[in-house]
Amino acid sequence: MISTVLAQAAAGGSGILGQVFLFGSIILIMYFFMIRPQQKKQKESKKFIEEIKKGDEVVTIGGLHGKVFSVESDAVMLELDRGLKVKVEKSAISLDFSKKTETKK
Repeated sequence: MISTVLAQAAAGGSGILGQVFLFGSIILIMYFFMIRPQQKKQKESKKFIEEIKKGDEVVTIGGLHGKVFSVESDAVMLELDRGLKVKVEKSAISLDFSKKTETKK
């Protein structure tokens, strides 16, 4: 009877190890497919916003297409048409849509 109890306890211990391995592998998969790409995208977006200069063509999150007229510390003056200038926050400029307009040219 004692030997059967010990055998069952040993079998139960390997099940816990399997569960820990499964849980660890799920966390690893989530990191490589969700967290890491998001961090990379945030770095690219931050770099893009910091490197904005006069003459760049950009698109805002709201969909306004324009050319950068001037750059201030936390804002950008966009020229939408001749004489029509709009002041927007740097954080309102979209990296994804700005890249699309550059590749079309």
